[in-house]
Amino acid sequence: MDPDLLRIFGGLFLALLAATLGGQVLRWQFSRGGSTAMIERLNARIRGWWVMIVLLGVTFVLGKGAVVLLFAFASFSALREFLTLTRRSRADHSTLVASFFVVLPIQYVAVWRDWYGFYAIFIPVYAFLGLPILSVIRARTDHYLTRVAQTQWALMIAVFCMSHVPALLVLRIPGYEDRSLMLIVFLLIVVQSGDLLQFVWGRLLGRRKIAPEVSRSKTWEGFAGGVLSASLIGAALYWITPFTPIQAWAMALVTAAMGSFGRLVMSAIKRERGVREWGHLIEGQGGVLDRLDSVVFAAPVFFHLTRFFWQSAGG
Repeated sequence: MDPDLLRIFGGLFLALLAATLGGQVLRWQFSRGGSTAMIERLNARIRGWWVMIVLLGVTFVLGKGAVVLLFAFASFSALREFLTLTRRSRADHSTLVASFFVVLPIQYVAVWRDWYGFYAIFIPVYAFLGLPILSVIRARTDHYLTRVAQTQWALMIAVFCMSHVPALLVLRIPGYEDRSLMLIVFLLIVVQSGDLLQFVWGRLLGRRKIAPEVSRSKTWEGFAGGVLSASLIGAALYWITPFTPIQAWAMALVTAAMGSFGRLVMSAIKRERGVREWGHLIEGQGGVLDRLDSVVFAAPVFFHLTRFFWQSAGG
């Protein structure tokens, strides 16, 4: 196993251990006052993070195939969560079957085989044009555009964007061979820390709300503080990437910003559908999309910037 990966997961393990101990101390202190609901939610989230870190660690040890399968499963779950909240018709049955059992597997097989010219356009072109044909053949036009658009959006978010995380494994960057797994680690740490720090800075300094009708807690001050803080974390992690410190800072800045805006967009969809969470797969943290909504927006941008500037530099 890569020594750098061991160091990163060792640090995450210590951080989670400290959070777990802190949560138990808070639980003991507040239990005397009789109000522990917020502390219980916090501890549930910490337990959820333990599950995810252990799962990622085991998957990374098993290698590329396991990573691709993990994110394929995440895409399947996310697609189910998204489509559960959309308008459906019996005429869409064949479209749904094709989405889950044809489009999704083909996309991940293409990623695994490193068919970049195919997986980069398969969903935006072929699925985008082909799936509406399956729906229209049934001759049901009630809310047709809405149904088709929601299915296309679900595939783009849950499958196309999500598949760009394991696609980082097949990048061929000169001088960085066999270390592409660290790009996934970098992406996940930057995006997730950006989410957390945006919340912290928003609580401390937040005044001007970005989109009050979407989220009462997301402010421009929190956004700026979270993105800048995450970019500094990214710069500090340059040693696990092919980037220089300045390049790592710039990549983390763009990635964290995209993740923050992605989370806001997905929150708008949840609010429009009248739900608080996409699902309940992960204890204390909702569904897959609740944890990876920012990642799915950031991953394609991070992937293509890395591929364009670093893989292309090597010819």
